[in-house]
Amino acid sequence: MSLNESLEQHKVDLLRALEGDDRKRLNAQLPELRSADIAEILHDLLENDDELRGRALLDSLPLERQASVLGHLHDEEQLTFTAAMRNDKLQAVLEEMGADERTDLFKVLGEDRREVLLRRMAHREREELMRLASYEEGTAGALMTSDYVAIPMGMTVSRAMMRVRQTAPDAETVYQLYVLDADGRPAGTMSLRQLMVARPGARVDELMIRDVIHATVDTPQEEVARIVARYDLLAVPVVDEERRLVGIVTHDDALDVVESEATEDIHKGMSIGQLEDGVSRVPLLSLYRKRVTWLVLLVFGNLLSGAGIAHFEDTIAAQVALVFFLPLLIGSGGNAGAQAATLMVRGMATGDVGVRDWGKLLGRELLVAGSLGLTMALAVAPIGVMRGGEAVALVVAVSMISIVLFGSLLGMCLPFVLDRFGWDPATASAPLVTTLIDASGVLIYFSFATLILSGG
Repeated sequence: MSLNESLEQHKVDLLRALEGDDRKRLNAQLPELRSADIAEILHDLLENDDELRGRALLDSLPLERQASVLGHLHDEEQLTFTAAMRNDKLQAVLEEMGADERTDLFKVLGEDRREVLLRRMAHREREELMRLASYEEGTAGALMTSDYVAIPMGMTVSRAMMRVRQTAPDAETVYQLYVLDADGRPAGTMSLRQLMVARPGARVDELMIRDVIHATVDTPQEEVARIVARYDLLAVPVVDEERRLVGIVTHDDALDVVESEATEDIHKGMSIGQLEDGVSRVPLLSLYRKRVTWLVLLVFGNLLSGAGIAHFEDTIAAQVALVFFLPLLIGSGGNAGAQAATLMVRGMATGDVGVRDWGKLLGRELLVAGSLGLTMALAVAPIGVMRGGEAVALVVAVSMISIVLFGSLLGMCLPFVLDRFGWDPATASAPLVTTLIDASGVLIYFSFATLILSGG
């Protein structure tokens, strides 16, 4: 049995035990499922309007496990399950969470409930939670956790190991350790393996790597994710304006950012606004609003294509065979433009290309797009001969080269133009590029047709 099949079977058995209120069977099944799998079951129960069974399942878990499962749920789902919790129970759940997950859940709660919970917390916990919650969304400060292992400079390896043992239970990760100076600034970093194999009497100053790659609290989260990927880090230390270490962003949180940013770019690439939640959970009215604006604008953009066709009615009437090739030509230009735009948008998102590379990329795109257009022209020219003769074939071939070349250059340049004006380059992908090339392709095609056929 595969891993997925095994998990599905465990889920089915768990739901049956829950439905039959079989506590013994329920307690036997729960350890077989990870927190993420239980969170998925809770999500499915909410989708089926079975909130009561979801609450019963969550309440059957130990407090530490409840905290872990809640950390895997979406904001609205967290609100649903915490709404029925007493304040003392919710406070206990928050205390079991990691600092970053605790902050995320705290920000989801209503203001009145946040005030009640803050009054019940110890001063140190309250200050820490308020500090983490104060950072702007989308930054390293909002993403980081304060649960890390720090070692003062000058400490011996044996004492450092004792420090690791003391702080490890509450740390997000213990594999990367940070050596701090007297002012709390990161002076170096080292791995747990380095510490374990070193001489007990050696000092951490002698072992640490002094070149500490770090981010600031206001560094954009996508930049933090790029740092993690570029340098293969387990975690990125985050410093404040005085360069004091205030938290770390772990690789799993960076992976979530990568997924979120990729999803956002894909949505924008198809002219869809950013969704507040997954497509299966976002309200229908919100989904409509996110999609309708660009679609309506692009409708008026497509009117330019109709105006172009109307302008060349005499040319079309004289050579009806031209209509056969119109969808083929503007479709090819749109596809080539969308390809070029996607390559540029993704390259800009990953930092592979920038505005400084525009001239070099333009020369490369001219060569590639010209070759693509010529290849496609050779492929379609024989069809032009069969449908309308050599003159029509020439029109189609020349138009194909020109439209593909124009579409590719437009698709390549538009992301840079949008970025220059402070707009998101992802907006330049398929629908926008395709609409622009549709209108311009019609003008290019029938202009060549008028010139060549009337001259012939």
